Amino acid sequence: MGDPRAFLTIHRKEAGYRPVHERIDDFSEVEQTLSTGDRRIQASRCMDCGVPFCHWACPLGNKQPEWQDMLYKGNWQDAYLVLSATCDFPEFTGRICPALCEKSCVLKLSCDEPVTIRENEASIVEVAFREGYIKPVHPVRNGKRVAVVGSGPAGLVAANRLNHKGYEVTVFDKHEKPGGLLRFGIPNFKLGKNIIDRRIRLLEDEGIIFRMNTCVGLDITTRELIDQFDAVCLAIGSEVPRDLPIEGRSLKGVHFALELLANQNRLLEGISVPEEERISCKGKKVLVIGGGDTGSDCVGTANRHHAAQVMQIEIMPQPPVGYNPATPWPMYPQVLKTSSSHEEGCIRRWNLASNRFIGENGVLKGVEVEEVEWIPAVDGGRPQMKKTGRTEIIEADLVFLAMGFVHPVQEGIIAELNLSVDGRQDIAVDACSKTSVDKVFACGDAVSGASLVVKAMASGKKTAAEIDRYLSGK
Repeated sequence: MGDPRAFLTIHRKEAGYRPVHERIDDFSEVEQTLSTGDRRIQASRCMDCGVPFCHWACPLGNKQPEWQDMLYKGNWQDAYLVLSATCDFPEFTGRICPALCEKSCVLKLSCDEPVTIRENEASIVEVAFREGYIKPVHPVRNGKRVAVVGSGPAGLVAANRLNHKGYEVTVFDKHEKPGGLLRFGIPNFKLGKNIIDRRIRLLEDEGIIFRMNTCVGLDITTRELIDQFDAVCLAIGSEVPRDLPIEGRSLKGVHFALELLANQNRLLEGISVPEEERISCKGKKVLVIGGGDTGSDCVGTANRHHAAQVMQIEIMPQPPVGYNPATPWPMYPQVLKTSSSHEEGCIRRWNLASNRFIGENGVLKGVEVEEVEWIPAVDGGRPQMKKTGRTEIIEADLVFLAMGFVHPVQEGIIAELNLSVDGRQDIAVDACSKTSVDKVFACGDAVSGASLVVKAMASGKKTAAEIDRYLSGK
């Protein structure tokens, strides 16, 4: 390392967010960036700790100490080459990854000041684009063709890796533009869609074919894909939201979170959304049910619509601030997370279960919630929820359900793509991403259930290697 003792005198410095009064009126990215000088100083804090837990914690196996040192020394191009060897799209992970690497950084564990790994990653790839280090690659074709179903993070990584190995790759997607969750699930204020478009143009220049507005199973059958291609990769994601089937669920004003997020992103892209499907939070009392990132994204979107009030409720207890002794390293720390959206205005409450939606003339007016308690299990297992009988009515004009997504394999969703092959009602996926249907592989959230973008990318990377081994006879 260039300066293995810099961490002793240099503190962590984050770029931070744009001021609330400025960002609340637009959907541009909220996160700022440091100057290249400050960024190099932050990279110098990587302390040559001997055993890089950051590398261990990263699903992609990024070599953070190596490219931190190159960044500190001003070798931006070398830093990008090392970074891109393990991470296909650092411009995505550098913006939206929860930075598992930073949770395991020795400086996090010792003094709660981890290296700004995620921000440094984003800076490296942006310099690489700006300085022209990133150029289209045109590999020699090997004569074999692969179909990738789904253009989300897993599908894009699989397509990119296979394309670079010489396969002719065609990506099929039912949506209007590629990106999957990146484009239609994550708000622009976290990931500008021009960032996705820039990468897609590069992938197209390198030879990947995108067939959008094409639904596999309707516009083209699975049998046709298997017949036309040497291998098929299913990267359909996990996009069926978990419902809340309580009294009043059909009232006007109760929506899944992605109804708001996807429609808003489409409108910002200039994609037509039928008037009856548009959702406006302006001047309304908004209740978000679910305390995760998707719920937070709904909060930020509602704030930009200038809602009268935004509240987010969670059935689980409020996690502690800073450190949680119940989830010590190497477990993922379950601590209170305050997002940029929460900073813009949001009432947050915990230990509340929803009993029924209340309405008048078919229109939502409120939600009856009940306080719950969590009783620790005697065997150390999952705590048991106990309702207390203490209920109240929360007034709401709009409710957004952000409670996660069902597992595609467990719920038989992947199997639906297989019906046109041989009528089977089930499909299995082994440890090597190979399904029980010949020539068909699967990756990403379609296999694991809803997870992190970085884990989906890691799965796409692994599956591309498995497809290559399968087609090359290794």
